[in-house]
Amino acid sequence: MPHCPQSCLNRTALAGCSAVALVLAGGLAPARAGGPQSVLEPNSLFISSSTYDRTRGAITSLKVGSTLPNSATKTTKAVAGNNYVTTWKNASVDGSYGITSAIQLTDIDPATGTVFATIDLPPDQVVTSFSSKSELGLHLSAEPDRHLVFVAYAGAGVGALDVSNSDAVAGQDPTNPVTFAFGLNYAFARTIVSMDAAGNLSYTPTIDYGGNNGRSALLAKNDLYYAVGNANNGNAAIFGSGNGTNPDVTETTGLEVVNPIDAASPAVTIPAGNSAEVDPLVQFVVNGKPDKAGKDNNYRGLLEYKGALYFTKGSGSNGIDTVYTVPELPEVATAAAATISIVPGFPTDFAKVTGGNFTPFSLFFADPHTMYVTDEGTGNATDATTNAGLQKWSLVHDTWQLDYVLRAGLIGTTDTGLTGYDGQYPDVTSIGLRGLTGVVNDDGTVTLWATTSTSSASGDNGADPNKVVTITDLLSARTLTGAVAAEAFQTVVGPTYGTVYRGVAYVK
Repeated sequence: MPHCPQSCLNRTALAGCSAVALVLAGGLAPARAGGPQSVLEPNSLFISSSTYDRTRGAITSLKVGSTLPNSATKTTKAVAGNNYVTTWKNASVDGSYGITSAIQLTDIDPATGTVFATIDLPPDQVVTSFSSKSELGLHLSAEPDRHLVFVAYAGAGVGALDVSNSDAVAGQDPTNPVTFAFGLNYAFARTIVSMDAAGNLSYTPTIDYGGNNGRSALLAKNDLYYAVGNANNGNAAIFGSGNGTNPDVTETTGLEVVNPIDAASPAVTIPAGNSAEVDPLVQFVVNGKPDKAGKDNNYRGLLEYKGALYFTKGSGSNGIDTVYTVPELPEVATAAAATISIVPGFPTDFAKVTGGNFTPFSLFFADPHTMYVTDEGTGNATDATTNAGLQKWSLVHDTWQLDYVLRAGLIGTTDTGLTGYDGQYPDVTSIGLRGLTGVVNDDGTVTLWATTSTSSASGDNGADPNKVVTITDLLSARTLTGAVAAEAFQTVVGPTYGTVYRGVAYVK
């Protein structure tokens, strides 16, 4: 991509430059040694977030009783306006309800919480979906050529409705209710965004995850992108034809391998065959009946470790909620032939049977024999004392076993008094964790940062003002006894009215 002058990293990016706008703590002076020429400085914690904005796009005119695009009639009436506190109740009449919002990356000192810089992604290029809680997972590629990578929507702008359930490319699935409501051209490429150490952005739009959301992506050591997400929003019951299993959709879901385009703008043509689903025929059978095609691979967390891919499924009523792996990095041409398997020791029972009490989200390897897994939690009393929180797993004789779950200072903590421009937000209670990153310290401990999962009366807990929390664990410990029993989560950032925190990435 073209080189951008250093001035692109000032408060406002220059016209035509592909670098981000970087707002430094304390103004335009460098926030620390090295200055803004090296955005991905060591000992930084990057946090992805988004803040609700009702002042732009289609959301500005939304009022109770106004027409709300709906899968069946196109004339459903909104039950709530654009008030941040109440607007999520519209999901009761529009199952695809969501509002696009701008993306922000915040670079903080992980020890003190001091903000080094905030990076505003250009919303005319890419946005996220508020309140899609599984989006904006962050991943940092390996040295020396580091990139911070995530997935977003291209071309939607701020304030657009139902984008997370739109097609990825025009006409991808005519049975998609969002396509029915808005028209064939209401489509937005799920786009992999990469930011280098100078703050330059590059974009790789894909045809993947039509009808649902791309969630997380990484740049692997073989210089290919790998992404996870869900797809397929077709509904045969509405249209009387089709079966919701359009191959153009069901084969662009799950774990995808993508050839980088890395353009200076996401408005580029997607080359034919530029991505492929890994092991696309993964489909489990329950009581002799196959699950819905394209739903067993509803993945959301993703990690590369020592040349293997690890990823999670922790939501949806189909398939198995567990941790999966592909032992070698497939290419686009070999993706279909690769095999996805459950990591030995992790659950193998069906979500339909267990009721979804194991809800893994993100992963972190402290070493080859120690894996941390965030569990989003369900909010029920049993889960609060079993799976929800930060799980620590150990590899013993080639099988992973659960050592303990860290939850002190996390599960059940409630934030009150969340008042802002649209009034009082309901009290928010932490019920688990989503995003995860960490670092192994020289003293035999590991420090981890995560974003919280919450419960509230808002109507959509993905819209809740959540937090970034941290905890330090004794790496060698295998039981929750002694000093380990006293380990507790501390808040690093949040809650912030109107803002949701999604991904975290530590720069070593």
